Amino acid sequence: MNQQTPGNNSGIVNAGGTNSFTNTTFGDQAQVQNHGSPHAAPPAEVAASTGAQETQQHRDVGIVTILPGEMRAVVDRFGLRRSHKIEDLFFSTGRVTTESGDVSVVATRTLAPGQRSVMSALENLRTHFAPRLWLLVGIGGSLHHKQVPIGNVVVSTRVVYYDSRKIEEGGHVQPRGEERGAPARVMHAVNAYFTDHGEPAAIRGQAEGHKKRTFGVVPGLIGSGEAVIAARDSSVRSYLKHYNDKVLAVDMEAGGLSQYWQENSVGTALNPGWVVVRGISDNADKEKNDDSHDLAARNAAHVAAELLPYLC
Repeated sequence: MNQQTPGNNSGIVNAGGTNSFTNTTFGDQAQVQNHGSPHAAPPAEVAASTGAQETQQHRDVGIVTILPGEMRAVVDRFGLRRSHKIEDLFFSTGRVTTESGDVSVVATRTLAPGQRSVMSALENLRTHFAPRLWLLVGIGGSLHHKQVPIGNVVVSTRVVYYDSRKIEEGGHVQPRGEERGAPARVMHAVNAYFTDHGEPAAIRGQAEGHKKRTFGVVPGLIGSGEAVIAARDSSVRSYLKHYNDKVLAVDMEAGGLSQYWQENSVGTALNPGWVVVRGISDNADKEKNDDSHDLAARNAAHVAAELLPYLC
């Protein structure tokens, strides 16, 4: 109950009761700065020191990988701390010093290969870390083995999703490809990287036994779908070649990344840009195997790190 007396009463009187005041101040021209409700999660620094579980820690870059070798390559190249657990999900976090300053990074693996799982991984990163840039980093198959042989790296800001199709009577299949591009600011950043480093850019092999070899890094389109392609006469290869002969490589996740980005391009919240970085591990033919996974993954992680000063 409030009681006022004649004159200038600038206070409050409690005549009994069990009032509780939070984030409150009293008096003439009183002010309060509200930094969140008393039940809100503490800042990352406080949470870390008190043992409280963080609900969100902002990061500059969110990296998604699929295979364990891809994740190890990213953790090693970026110097990340392993197995940071939040709500039964595992992330690796750290900071990378670049010419443009320090960049905070978080990386995670998908639950499984494919378009759907990568979208769930992106949502987990957005929920807990809200990165302003997505990087999809790992291995892929080459569609042009002479232009991008095994160990080389494709940097892509354009994705062709090839699985959309119409099945007609008699079993005829009519493909319906979908192409999406990254934001212009990201494309400009990737262009600047190749301006400075050449096209193709040259890197040393990052895996043991390959560190004296030179590999090429090229920009190009990625074809993406659910199929594992292991045949030179595959209908997917033929379709992508006729769709756009600049499609250099294939994977199983980039389409999900580009779809997730497009569907979150509404509203006022910042929608991160994205880049796909794929080290070539095979030629998408019958010789496909795991022999070059480590080389391809580590070369891709190295190029992703080289891109950071341009993207952040």
